[in-house]
Amino acid sequence: MTTKKKWRIAGINFDFRHMDHLLGHAHAHPRAEIVGISHTDPREMQDVVRNCGVPAARVFTEWQQCIEQTKPDVVILCPASGAHADWVERVAPYGVHVLIEKPFAANLAQADRMIAAMKKARRRLAINWPLAWYPPHVTAQRLLREGRIGDLQEVHFYDGNRGPIQDHANMAAIEPTRAQKQASWFYDPIGGGSLIDYLGYGATLGTWFFDGRKPSEITSVTGGARGVTVDEQSVTIARYGDWLSTFHTRWGTFTSPWLHQPQPKCGFVLKGTDGTIANYDYEPTIRLQTRKNPEGKVIAVDKLKRPRTNPVQYFLHCLETGAEITGPLSVKFARIGQQIVDTAALSAKLRRPVKLLTK
Repeated sequence: MTTKKKWRIAGINFDFRHMDHLLGHAHAHPRAEIVGISHTDPREMQDVVRNCGVPAARVFTEWQQCIEQTKPDVVILCPASGAHADWVERVAPYGVHVLIEKPFAANLAQADRMIAAMKKARRRLAINWPLAWYPPHVTAQRLLREGRIGDLQEVHFYDGNRGPIQDHANMAAIEPTRAQKQASWFYDPIGGGSLIDYLGYGATLGTWFFDGRKPSEITSVTGGARGVTVDEQSVTIARYGDWLSTFHTRWGTFTSPWLHQPQPKCGFVLKGTDGTIANYDYEPTIRLQTRKNPEGKVIAVDKLKRPRTNPVQYFLHCLETGAEITGPLSVKFARIGQQIVDTAALSAKLRRPVKLLTK
């Protein structure tokens, strides 16, 4: 049964500036209304205030006041990675559905706390992974489901950026200084580092490509500049049956991928029993190689269609219709991704292969 209510949405905690994009989607949705936004520093909310026309009466520095006075149906959360569980546990008792920006959590124990809090509240949880909305990856997933490259054997992922501290007005800016890194939560050992920031992308979308299949064993190594307290690079090997998949993360790519694709390119290469797909971030085409066309051919990416053009639209569709949340945004797939991330972090610490962690 479909309902056509007006969804009341609040954006709480702007630590991760993807909040601007998510609230932009809410602002553009015909059946959504931004009833409140909250962050301890009002300056972090000014872009949303301006771009989404949020009146002063709906802007708060205390999150409890925001929820209690605006009574949202849905809360969008973008806290620092290490605080995801705390924030979900804070807002869930208010009876709100939650869309939280990636990663799922800093670790599997926190992810399970989030699942438990939302289950107790009898409300729904979705985890947004921006790469899930990139047409190259959506197209690759469709071709996989159609059997165009046979059974998937390997997923190879490389992704990252110039660094998590970015001047959004100048994406070509030089790498931040050590002092800037030490002052940022991105470089906090609890929830920081390129592995936590980017491996979840590859692991969760990889789980989507593998249709929920789990690896049995993980080997991971990390690297980074001296004096930096978290990793700025990681390489993870995941064993799926007889074959190995690889996931590379990097803070400090040669160029900003939003301006110029670095080398290696950011994105995926998928290898199946009967072909391969190269699907790179931001690109308007993918390359499909099959037994019929071993030389490969370039294919235009799919155009995203409603209700799957952005995370807010899709989440509200699932709430309206009662449809299952599927793919990378689902708790099921995101939790498997978190298992891989946790196991990789442990492997890097122990400097040896580790069986996939279950809790």
